[in-house]
Amino acid sequence: MDFSHSPRCQDLIVRVRAFIKDRIAPVEADLMPEILAGNSGSDWTQWQVDPRIETLKQEAKDLGLWNLFLPDEERGAGLSTLEYAPLAEEMGRSHLAPQVFNCNAPDTGNMEVLWKYGSEEQKQRWLEPLLEGKIRSVFFMTEPDVASSDATNMEATIIEDGDDLILNGKKWWSSGAGDPRCEIGIFMGVSNPEANRHNRHSMVLVPMNTPGVTIKRMLPVFNHFDAPEGHGEVWFENVRVPKSNLVLGLGRGFEIAQGRLGPGRIHHCMRALGAAEKALELLIKRGTSRVAFGKPIINLGGNQERLANFRIAIDQARLLTLYAAWKIDSVGALGALTEISAIKVVAPNVLQDVVDAAIQIHGGAGVSNDTPLANMFAMARVLRLADGPDEVHRGLIARMELAKYK
Repeated sequence: MDFSHSPRCQDLIVRVRAFIKDRIAPVEADLMPEILAGNSGSDWTQWQVDPRIETLKQEAKDLGLWNLFLPDEERGAGLSTLEYAPLAEEMGRSHLAPQVFNCNAPDTGNMEVLWKYGSEEQKQRWLEPLLEGKIRSVFFMTEPDVASSDATNMEATIIEDGDDLILNGKKWWSSGAGDPRCEIGIFMGVSNPEANRHNRHSMVLVPMNTPGVTIKRMLPVFNHFDAPEGHGEVWFENVRVPKSNLVLGLGRGFEIAQGRLGPGRIHHCMRALGAAEKALELLIKRGTSRVAFGKPIINLGGNQERLANFRIAIDQARLLTLYAAWKIDSVGALGALTEISAIKVVAPNVLQDVVDAAIQIHGGAGVSNDTPLANMFAMARVLRLADGPDEVHRGLIARMELAKYK
């Protein structure tokens, strides 16, 4: 296996890095304190997208730094999972960068679903405007009334009624639901209750303006609402959509989910490692520029040893993630389940540890909005739950390891 970057990948890394530094970072410096300080969830219906973000998106598109995640040469950049991984890491250093390059979750996963499994009609109606960055989307999976760490617990239903499907259920942590540009969601529910546990579920496309779809509230993450996207609790009450909105077929929801989550977890983990690199950079700059008790802070209290451990941990996590990406490209996501679960445990935990130390070395500034560290910590902690909690991934790894000895 060879993890060296192709010439095209090297060129894109340089261009993405320069665009983040020269164009995104100055806007982010102005915008993020404003977003974090004014993040009121009580009036989420009035959230607006800052026009500077749309300007940056158009600039990125004009430069060809657009839809880099999609391995389709016509609709995307045509990169493999392994080639895209370092670009995701670069984007992870910035809160705004993934959106600016149209490489942000949950849109990337939803676009991959439509690209891999959608009908031509579905692609024309929803995939094309998502690829253009004209609309946003949401994925409806997690439910408030069941232990969603086991997705087979899902209670939301999809019932056939003539040429229509009727959807009922409560979903939450539906990221992006508050965005004024959000027009479409993918709803996962039980459609075939008598089938085996992994063939009971289906995915259905639901326009957000469909009668019966109600956003009840936006959920805060550590008391911040992540405006203007937000994380919604959304209720579906006798929501009727045509059968043509069904993705792939009845009972094929878990099949789609595996295809969606594999590459998506690479994206998440590499962004987490980009954020970890940024946090480590901030730690070093703070530690070498501040003096306490007659010494630079970096020379106090075992900080240099921690610094060395973080360098080792980030590099180990990166190599494991690149290996998982290589394996997805080689044998597919189903052949890389152990590696995908491993990185999903490792990368967010590495990020959390690095950010925690960076916060500590910054003192009070670390928990304020004067640095991006508090926001990074929230990201790390959420990632240890999103797309399956640590315990679920460790359980899968253990089962697959034990199976070798049966």
